[in-house]
Parts: sequence; C-alpha cells; structure tokens
Amino acid sequence: MSGLGGFPSRGVWRQPALRWVDVVVAGALVALLYGLLRLAPSLNAPFLPSTAPSSVSTDPSNLPYYAVRSLVRMFAALVASVVFTFLYATAAARLRRAEKVLLPLLDILQSVPVLGFLSVTVTAFINLFPGSELGLECASVFAIFTAMAWNMTFAFYYSLISQPRELDEAARVLRLTKWQRFWRLDVPSGVIPLVWNGMMSFGGAWFFLAASESISVLNHQYALPGMGSYAAAAIAQGDLGKVGIAVAVMVVLVIGVNALFWRPITAWSERFRVEEAEAAERPRSAVLDMLRRSSVPGLLGRPLKGLWPALDRITRPFGLAEHPIGVSPVRERTGDVFFAGVVSVMVVYGAWKAFAYVDSTVGLGEFGHALALGAATFGRVVALTVAATLVWVPVGVWIGMNPKVTRFAQPVVQVLASFPANFLFPFATAAFVALGISLDAGAILLMALGAQWYILFNVIAGASAIPSDLREAMTTFRVGGRLRWRRFILPAIFPSYVTGGITAAGGAWNASIVAEVVSYGNHHLTATGLGAYITQATATGDFPKILVGISVMSLYVVAANRLFWRRMYRLAETRYAL
Repeated sequence: MSGLGGFPSRGVWRQPALRWVDVVVAGALVALLYGLLRLAPSLNAPFLPSTAPSSVSTDPSNLPYYAVRSLVRMFAALVASVVFTFLYATAAARLRRAEKVLLPLLDILQSVPVLGFLSVTVTAFINLFPGSELGLECASVFAIFTAMAWNMTFAFYYSLISQPRELDEAARVLRLTKWQRFWRLDVPSGVIPLVWNGMMSFGGAWFFLAASESISVLNHQYALPGMGSYAAAAIAQGDLGKVGIAVAVMVVLVIGVNALFWRPITAWSERFRVEEAEAAERPRSAVLDMLRRSSVPGLLGRPLKGLWPALDRITRPFGLAEHPIGVSPVRERTGDVFFAGVVSVMVVYGAWKAFAYVDSTVGLGEFGHALALGAATFGRVVALTVAATLVWVPVGVWIGMNPKVTRFAQPVVQVLASFPANFLFPFATAAFVALGISLDAGAILLMALGAQWYILFNVIAGASAIPSDLREAMTTFRVGGRLRWRRFILPAIFPSYVTGGITAAGGAWNASIVAEVVSYGNHHLTATGLGAYITQATATGDFPKILVGISVMSLYVVAANRLFWRRMYRLAETRYAL
C-alpha cells in the first residue's frame, strides 16, 4: 500500500524504538535527583552550637548514609573548586599586574592548613545560617574546597601561560572575544592537566575529610554525619574493627567514584589532546561509551545550545582576545608603581596590626619559637619531596607513556591516591608504639601518604601528554637509555613535574597538621613541628598562636616557592614548553 502521490508510507509514523541504553541513563539521572531531594531536608536540620553532638554513632548500619553525605560534600567542593580555578587562574595569567599579587597570594593560601581556615570560617558560617545545620555544612564544604582548589588552579594557570604561540596568534587573527577564547582555546588546552589534577585534588581532599567533618575548634567539638566523623569516632574509641569497616567502605567508595566519574572524564578529555599523529590506544570507559550512545544527554543539552550565541554577543563589548596595544612605556611604568604602592601599603598595614596583636597577647618571642618548629617540619617536607621524586618520577613516566599500562594502572593509582591515608593512622600509631619509633621520624611517612601522589599524578599526566609523533621519532632514531631520559623524557615532563612538586610540597605542609599529632585509644603521639603547634592551638582556640603558626607556615612556603619553585616554573616556561 502506498501513501499520497505513490510514495511508500510504511514506517513514516512509527515512533523510534526505546533503547535500553536510554532507559539506563534516564533511570540513573532520576535516581540521582531523587536521592538529592531526599537528602536536602537533612542538610538544613535544626542546629544549636551549645547542644550540637560532638560525635556520631559508630553503628556500621549508618555507613551507607554517612557515605552519601560525604560524597555530596566532596562534589559540592569540587564544583566550587572548578569555578574558582577558572576565575582565579585566568585572572593571574591574563592580567599582568594582578599576577604579581595573585600568585604570591595563591602560595599563601595553599600553605594555610585546613584547620587554619576552619578556625575562622566555622563561626562565620554558623552565624550566617543561625539555627540551621547548613552553616556547619558550608564550613565543612569550604574546608574540603581549600584542600582541592590550589592544585587545580596552579595546573590551569600553567596551561594558560604555556599555550602554543600559533594557537594564541590564531585566536587574535580570528578576532575571538575573550569569552570565545576562554571556551574555545583556554579551556580545551587545559582540560587534560585540569582533569588529572582535579582527580588528584579530589583524592587529596579525602585525606582531610575527618578534620572537616569532625571539627575541633575554639574549645568546641562539632560532628557532621559522614565517613570522616565516623572514622574519628571509631579511632577515639580505639575500635580497630570499626576502623577496618570504615576502610573497606572507603575502598568501595573510591573505586565507585573512579569508575563512574573520573574514568569517563579522563577518557573524554583525550579528545582535547594536541598532536599530529593519533595515539595507538586511547583510554576507554564503558560509562562514557554508554553516555555517547544514549540520546538523553543530547536532549538535556538542547535547550542550552541557543545560550552560547547570546553570551557571545553580550561579551563582545568587553573586548577581543588580544591585549591592549599602544600603551606608552611611561604610562605603563607609572601604573605599575601605583599598583605596587597600594599593595605594599595594604601589606604593611596588615602586618603591623598582626604584630601588634601578637605582641599584646603572647609576645613577639613566639615567632622565634614557631620558626624553630617550622624548621623541623621544613626538613620533613624536603625529605618527603626528594624521596617522592626519586621513587615516583620513573613510575609515572612508565605508566604515562604506555597506554596499555595506563588503562590498568590508573584505577589502581587512583584508589591509592584517593584513599584517606589518615584512616590508617591508628594502625601506624600502634606500630610506632610497638616498635618504639618516634613520631619525629614517623611523621615523614604519614605526611608522604597524603602528599606524594601529587608528583605521581602530574608526571603521569605530563608523560601521557607527550605527542605520539615525538615518541615515534625517538624510536625511529633509536634514542634510548640515559640519552633518551636526559634529552627527551625529563624535558618533556619537567613542566608537569614542577606543578606536582610545588603542590606536593604545599600538600605536605598541610598534611603536617594531622600527621604530627596522631592518636589511637589511649595512645597519643606528638612530633616536634609546626603542624603540631597549629593543631594544638586550634583545638584550644588560642587565636594568637593560630595567627603565629599560620604566618610562619606561610612564610616558609612562600620563601620556598619564590626562591626555588618559581624559578623552576620560569625554566619550564622558557626552555621546556612543547
């Protein structure tokens, strides 16, 4: 039978078949939304600081609920970190005068320990949401954010300042607006390092989950339902069995997040690799393949397609991607002097007020004591960085330059890096006590458990980003052994290693606040160092000592970054950029 005009009509009005992949994707989205809606009321539960519980139940049946609450905090902090990274790193890379302030400020921010932020933000957030647990939730998310954001910002900043010159010139010739350049050039060129460092930052944030959920600050103890607070309560009870259950649940959580989130994003980011020859093997993800076969993401994203042209038109008055032309050197120097003068006045005034406050409370001699303790922690940081470099650079190169190895090793590395090592501190404490090992030496191992992975992940990212044509050229010319390492591999991964080194050192300083004071049951070990000093001052609410400790730690970190790591950055930018 024919339709009008003799054309066949069979199947014209037939509805598209409902595919199983669409059902699975839609079902997962509905389940996610339903879970978030059911969880929302508990985030805004009534809360009074005077009657707030100082601990959570250690009944293992509560662990699924605690796991969901912790995951919501982690992903909320990740979203905030991505937004902060885009804004802060772009400003530091594109605004020359702002860079002189933003980069040193970033050094200081990454050196301030999580407890240092909590000592200030907990009271502020509680007052912002009076009578609601949402204030404490925001304080916890902010603490996790401070453990994620700095590493991602450093990685994206370096990707911006090391863009190939021909791509920068193409953006200017095409007269892209700043908005167009950001989404069509800046973000795509920085996706791979941002994803790998985001994955590492997410894993590093698990390390501080206990400190952000079981908050001991200003002589008050607050506990939020979560995996970190559960582990803290089990450790305080000295119950290794329940600690072991928490460890098992955390392993399941880490593997699940890696399989359902990080693995698909890692495979998706490969589309932004810039190279002339296609790699022999790309990372694969069953979840990403399912999303690509499903029509649900396209249907959800269709309403947003008309938004981009409108944003292009709105942002065009803000200027093109090229920098201003024709500014006279005299005017530029005058602006620099004025800008530097304003910043210097603000810094001097703030330092004077801080010194006056410390002098009127604990005395300026406390700085000398803190500097001596900082020297002990600095020695541990140096030892950790050197050891991690010698161990993990060869391993990272081997994983990153072998796609087949990456496919199997990346999930293993992700589990090891993401697992909160402080969950193992009770077992380490018991071993130190049994073997008679001082925490002054043992703290190096505990700090390494949380900081060494920054070097490994960045080296893997750097090695995997080496263009395939360069690898094939080295193989064709039969360059191997020490010459291959000295002339090809080390220069190629050097920029990524510098990013990993500076964040690993900053992470080690931050990790010292939980590694230099450890407890298990009735056993309490304390190392001589600045991390222990800040931890004890925060627990007792001693604001003058908190200020002294954070100031001294910032001084050490900024000095090391200025004298060493920044020079490595300039060397990477001028000599070793591909």
